[in-house]
Amino acid sequence: MPAPRVSFITLGVADLARSRAFYEAWGWRPAQAQEGIVFFQANGVVIGLFGREDLAADQGRPGAALGTGAMTLAQNYPTEAEVDAVVDQALAAGATLLKRPEKVFWGGYSGYVADPDGHVWEVAMNPFSPVGPDGTVAFGG
Repeated sequence: MPAPRVSFITLGVADLARSRAFYEAWGWRPAQAQEGIVFFQANGVVIGLFGREDLAADQGRPGAALGTGAMTLAQNYPTEAEVDAVVDQALAAGATLLKRPEKVFWGGYSGYVADPDGHVWEVAMNPFSPVGPDGTVAFGG
């Protein structure tokens, strides 16, 4: 049986040009773009931006009202200073601050921002899951 994996995460967006501009301002670089969709390479996962209506139709649910905020995407960094810098960069790019990074009950340091479409990103330092030089995380070390 194949190992569990996540290969692509596609975010439904209201305005593709606005969302692409936000992610580029946050430091992301498109790996591929075509009419109606943009892909960003993030380690071994690809993040796609796709219009909400087009995404619903592609899922076989034309007209479905796709929501946001019911899940969190996370970026982990090895230091609190890097967490602060990434959150500040997101805010400068147009993110909404949901929670300023702070020390948290489980022993780490994290904060939350939302992109222009309300997709929630946690930016964290987790001392129990070291971040490798390429940005990958080994859960539990």
